[in-house]
This record gives sequence, structure tokens and C-alpha cells, in this order.
Amino acid sequence: MISDLRQLIPSDKHDVRSAEALATLGYPTIEPVLPQLLEWVQDGNWPVAQALSPLLASVGADLAPHARTVLNGADDTWKYFLIQAVVTKSPALALVLMPELKRLASHATPGETAEGIDKMADELIMSMVGRSNS
Repeated sequence: MISDLRQLIPSDKHDVRSAEALATLGYPTIEPVLPQLLEWVQDGNWPVAQALSPLLASVGADLAPHARTVLNGADDTWKYFLIQAVVTKSPALALVLMPELKRLASHATPGETAEGIDKMADELIMSMVGRSNS
């Protein structure tokens, strides 16, 4: 089964067909390949990123361990697109990632600030607070 899933991992940034096939399988079936799928949201302008983002957001809190790896890593552009395309679309994931989001909002590195990650994290936190007060 896992080898079948690996065959569905997109082969390039235009491989939307594979992304759509994975979406039909859904979560938890795609769980073994989540780290590899997250790699395809490194650039939100890629067609495959746009196709995979809703699927990844639908995983919710279970995506948190994999998302933490990205958020604690050195690729600020990837962090930006992960938050923008996946985390903001999944309140359950955002809630679990609140410690990381708070760190990004208040203690961003110069690279994170240059990407606007601090402001995006702060806005997401504020929207979550607003939801809990509603």
C-alpha cells in the first residue's frame, strides 16, 4: 500500500493529476506520505501546491508534527506558504501550532520578518482569538 502511495507523490510542480488522485484517497490513507506532500507547498505558486493545500489543510491537527518540522526549519519561504496555504485554512491545525505561531509573531528571525511571517502569524493568532470569543 505504501509503495502505491509513493507512486502518487507528484513528480514535478505541474503534476496536479497525482495531487488529485491523492485527494480522492484522503486522510488517513495518505498519512504515510505527508512529509513528502508538504514538500510540494514550498512554493505556493506551483500548480501542485495549489492542488495539495486543501488536502493538507483537511488533515487538521494530525499534520502538526510535520508542520512543526517546517516551522522550526530554516526555509522561510516554505514557512510562509505553509502558513498561508495550509495553516490558515485549518483552525484545528492552527490551534495545535499556537506555540510556534506565537514564537513567529513575537520572536521572528530577520528572514521570517522579511517574508512577513511575523505579521501573518500575528493575524492568524488574532483571528483565532476572535473565533474563541464569538
